[in-house]
Order: sequence, then structure tokens, then C-alpha cells
Amino acid sequence: MLSVFRGNVVDLPTNYSLSYYWCSGFMISIFMVFQVVTGAILSFLYVADSELSFHCVMDLTNDSFSTWCIRYWHIWGVTILFILFFIHMGRALYYSSYTKKGVWNVGFILYLLTMFEAFLGYILPWHQMSYWAATVLTAIVQSLPVVGPSVYNYVVGGFSVTNVTLVRVFSAHVCLGFVILGLMIVHLFYLHASGSNNPLFSSFGYGDVVYFHSYFTVKDFFVLVVMCLFILLFLFVCPDLVVDTEGYLAADVLTTPVSIKPEWYFLVYYAMLRCIESKIGGLVLIVGWMFFLWVPTFNTSSSYSVTRQLVFWFICGLFVSLTYLGGCHPEYPYLLICKLFSFSLVAFMFIFKLFWSVRLLVKLY
Repeated sequence: MLSVFRGNVVDLPTNYSLSYYWCSGFMISIFMVFQVVTGAILSFLYVADSELSFHCVMDLTNDSFSTWCIRYWHIWGVTILFILFFIHMGRALYYSSYTKKGVWNVGFILYLLTMFEAFLGYILPWHQMSYWAATVLTAIVQSLPVVGPSVYNYVVGGFSVTNVTLVRVFSAHVCLGFVILGLMIVHLFYLHASGSNNPLFSSFGYGDVVYFHSYFTVKDFFVLVVMCLFILLFLFVCPDLVVDTEGYLAADVLTTPVSIKPEWYFLVYYAMLRCIESKIGGLVLIVGWMFFLWVPTFNTSSSYSVTRQLVFWFICGLFVSLTYLGGCHPEYPYLLICKLFSFSLVAFMFIFKLFWSVRLLVKLY
């Protein structure tokens, strides 16, 4: 056991050119552990009942300082986790880390499962926005051809989102957290089997490597301390910054919020979904974007191509813009701009992932 630990943490040969962007993987692992620990504590105090869940969550917030800290750390932990995910995946795209298929495939599955886990957790407080966000987003499943109604009844447990849905969501949310931790270990296994990528996109011999400890452990823990201090700052200065005002209203099936929207890390997909008049059309657009985001190709690092850098930053700009537009009211001109930006995002990702690969294949043959 000790030799496994030393081989994977202490004496692991690592390219010394790795910058602080490579700390994001370690940070995601640590914050996922934080989320599982705080979530396990909250699960002991939570009651999965449509009549009691909202009041139970409010009692956790109001009755004890310790439970208030745990709940808000859990809330802010999700926000930090997705910020780290976007940095991690952005770095992987920029430096073409998706050429390492095992690492990339498991990492992409982790991203999808984490989004699903976050959506399940957003439903649990059973406030106005969580209830109606669940109602709107689960309706997408119902719009699937042929199997849609059957799958919807199985997922929701009836004809609409009810107490049965809440119980299923709570069970899935608790179990999925441990599945994600297991997949993170698999992701780490593939990473150590293939080796980390580096800014120079080169791995020749051992002339440019150092041991992981203490050169990189010090950098990782420094970033961890800084991030924890930032969370504590936001936690005590503006804890409700990432909480919607509808989060303090109990779910009411007879009153629909003026503007239904999910959490900020889902807004880009929400903007793409609602910019198309057909639910199936919006779903196809999202699937197209996710497919081009996932597909592993054989490109060199963007460091060696100004054109690829421009395309990459266009993608980042469109992603941030759609995140903002997803929180705007669904009306003209926001819907028109969303449609334009959504198709542009898919097109630029296609170019970034496949255009240079096609050129490389043409040169080879």
C-alpha cells in the first residue's frame, strides 16, 4: 500500500513545466470530497417529503450556526467545483489533452455525472425555483420520441413532479456522489498510466521531469488554501450571492415564477434549449455541442497555432455570453442572439476539434 502511494503521489515523475492551470485537477478532487462529506452530514438532517423538505432546509439555515456553515459551504462548493471544471476542461482543450483517450473519456463522463448530480441536489430544497426548474427540465425527457412518456413516468414517478420524485431524487443524489468518487480514482489511474500533458506538448525521456513531491504538492496545497480563504470570504460577506431569491419561497404548484431558470452552470444549455422553438431541436443542438466537445482527435497544442488560439477564445467568449443570455428573460432580442450564438458555438467547436484533424489526415495520406 505504501509503495502504491509513493509511486502515485510522492515519486511520480512529472514534467516541471506544468503551470498552476494543472492544479485544477487536484482541486476538483478535494472539493468533490468536501461535497460528499458535507452532503453526507446534511443527508442525516434532511427529510425527503414535499410538505417538510423546504421547512427542514430553512431550519438547517436558521437554527444552528454549524448547520448554516455546512449548508452554505455545500452551496458554494458546487459553484467552485464548476468553475474548476470549466478551467480544467478549457485547459485540456487548449493544450489538446483529449488526445489521451482514456483520461479524456472518463473525465467527460465525470463532467456529465457531476452536472446530473448538481441538478438533483438543486431539486432537494423544494423551493419555488427548484420545483419549477425540475418541472421544466424533466419535461424534456417527455418530448423524446417513442420512449419519452414511458421514461418520464419512470423518472418522475407519475404524471408530474411530486413527493415520489423527491424521494427518488434524494436517493439518486446520495448514491451518485460515491459513484463519482470511484470514477475519479479511475480517471487518476488513466492519467498516471499515460502521463500528464504539458504546455510544450512534449514528453521525451526523463530530462525535463521532477518528482511530484514536493515541487507540485506545495503548489496544489497553496492553491487549496487560497480557494478555501475565498470561499470563507464569500461565505461570511455575501453568502446568498449564488442563491436565487425564489429559494426562500416554498414550492407552490399553482404559482409559476415570472422567469424560470436553473443555476448559472446550466444557463448555457438552458439558453441553447429555449432558443429553438422545438424542444427536440434544442435537445439536438445541445447533443451536437456535447458530441463535438467530447470527440477525441489528434491535434497539437494550441500554443503552436495562432488560428487555433483565436477559435478557442471565440468558443470561450460564446460560452460566457450564452451563460449570461440564459439568465435573461426569454424575449426579443435575447432569443435571436441566443440562436445565433448557439449555432456559432457548435460550429466553432466542430472547427476546433475536427478541422485540423482532417488537414492532418490529408497530409498523412
